[in-house]
Amino acid sequence: MNILAIGDIVGTVGCEHLRRVLPRLKKERQVDLVIANGENSADRNGISPSSADHIFQSGVDVITTGNHAFRRRDIYERFEEDAFLLRPANYPSSAPGKGICVVDKGYVKVCVLNLSGTVFLESLRCPFETADELLTRTDGAKIVLVDFHAEATAEKKALGYYLDGRVSAVYGTHTHVPTADETILPKGTGFLTDIGMTGPRDSVLGVKAELSIRKMKDKLPVFFEYADGPCIMQGVLMQVDEKSGICRKIERISVS
Repeated sequence: MNILAIGDIVGTVGCEHLRRVLPRLKKERQVDLVIANGENSADRNGISPSSADHIFQSGVDVITTGNHAFRRRDIYERFEEDAFLLRPANYPSSAPGKGICVVDKGYVKVCVLNLSGTVFLESLRCPFETADELLTRTDGAKIVLVDFHAEATAEKKALGYYLDGRVSAVYGTHTHVPTADETILPKGTGFLTDIGMTGPRDSVLGVKAELSIRKMKDKLPVFFEYADGPCIMQGVLMQVDEKSGICRKIERISVS
């Protein structure tokens, strides 16, 4: 089974690029399932009902999110209603939505888990303990994939090894910069520290470079705006054995 995970989609520009390139890539690479992180898909941060609709209608099966999941209150109801729109599972139970879903393809079930890191981010429930609990609720799915939305590379790598042999793949989101460490861990779990972003290529994490420079140089508040120009869609393509759930191949992708 060929599974594509797409890095953080940035604003309207990222959503539009996704729609331009995803259908062709799915056909060319024979992609069976698409997961995308949409926590920055609404302009000015967060995810909105309209940006979620755009992502789903572009050919994405499951949307994951992260620390900006709840920036916009108009998405709260959708988190409750849509089984395939996830928020990190280690938020308190009082938060809208859930962090696990199972996609039944008929011939195979695929479970997707969404977790948030706690190093340099919100003080949430331990992602390691949360993962243990979620793995008791996979509905018999052989293929289990984890979007770990985290800041620290060490935390991402540690969770990968912690879950090695128990899930099909662990990949990181949040930092918007793809790493070059795609690998299959010793017990068969695919891993990549960060899968990148979908948005303006000539930018600082999607934001106009001059605004990011001003913020970091002057230390004063700056209203961020997304950059213009050519876009990229970054992510990871994984080939997973349907019977064993073992990752056979993992490959970074970047589509202009």
